[in-house]
Amino acid sequence: MSKAFTKESDDADDDELQLPDLPAGGKNYITPAGYAALRDELLDLIDNERPKVVDVVHWAASNGDRSENGDYLYGKKRLREIDRRIRFLTKRLEIAVVVDPTLHHGNTQIFFGATGDRAYAGR
Repeated sequence: MSKAFTKESDDADDDELQLPDLPAGGKNYITPAGYAALRDELLDLIDNERPKVVDVVHWAASNGDRSENGDYLYGKKRLREIDRRIRFLTKRLEIAVVVDPTLHHGNTQIFFGATGDRAYAGR
């Protein structure tokens, strides 16, 4: 069969970096510094890196035969990676709950996975 009639999946390497979803109703707690770092990465991808790669892909596509054009093939792969990271960062930032650890300074107890609607005293 000719390679021209086979379908390449754009999601072929999406399985590579799959992270588990948060439980339904779960919170994505994050420090202000962590939130800022994710936001800065997202803005850098959108404003700087992605436009540069798009320009390279556009230039490479204008050169003709795309099947043997390394700049085009690598550029398209990099665009998929950037878009995947943008989707991930956007989803995480949408559900983020910024928690300032300095507000809890001096507390003697820390609870992981505890919720206020269940009482498990003595169990």
